[in-house]
Amino acid sequence: MRVDVLTIFPGIFPGPLGVGVVGRALEQGALIVTAHDLRDHATDRHRQVDDVPFGGGAGMVLKCEPLLHAVRAARAANPQVRVILLSPQGRLLTQSVARELVTEEHILLVCGRYQGVDERAREEIGEELSIGDYVLSGGEVAAMVVVEALARLLPGTVGSAASLSGESFSAEGGAFEVPLYTRPAEFEGRSVPEVLRSGDHAAIERWRAEQRAASRRRHGGAMSALQPATRRPS
Repeated sequence: MRVDVLTIFPGIFPGPLGVGVVGRALEQGALIVTAHDLRDHATDRHRQVDDVPFGGGAGMVLKCEPLLHAVRAARAANPQVRVILLSPQGRLLTQSVARELVTEEHILLVCGRYQGVDERAREEIGEELSIGDYVLSGGEVAAMVVVEALARLLPGTVGSAASLSGESFSAEGGAFEVPLYTRPAEFEGRSVPEVLRSGDHAAIERWRAEQRAASRRRHGGAMSALQPATRRPS
């Protein structure tokens, strides 16, 4: 899978993506991540990519010319590339969205900055993705979150397929993970549940099912709130 990132700070990458699960995917060649400098597509000698908004207001806005030059160049090179603008107005990134995106061979993530991007660029890009209802300085960290979520789903990246199927938001019903324990069995007066030490796999699975059901009851409302039918600008 190939992921290109369009940003005014290409030096940020790979950053934390170079270690752990994503780093392993990069080393194995299962994932290719390349950062591209938006300023390379600027049209003036100062390589300006931002300007003041028409109508006034605080802050700067990313100009449409460099953004669209870069996006059109990517689409000309590969008409199948899926171009996604990272923005607060976008569709919320969920595990199901990650499973959808990981089927793509080539994605271009466009990182917003400042107060946002020129509306004409937003319209032509056409697809937006958000990692949550809060404000970031730019889309670079969001891009890393997206890449991390996708990399973990690539075949062979995570050691065990069972690790993925049992994770939060992957288990049936979207329940959070069950309580996890490792050695020692006793620590400061707190013990690992006896059923987990029993060796009775059927009993262990029943216990885990009960824990998932309890987790679903406790967090069901919060999980629903994380998956609104429509997104609101923020």
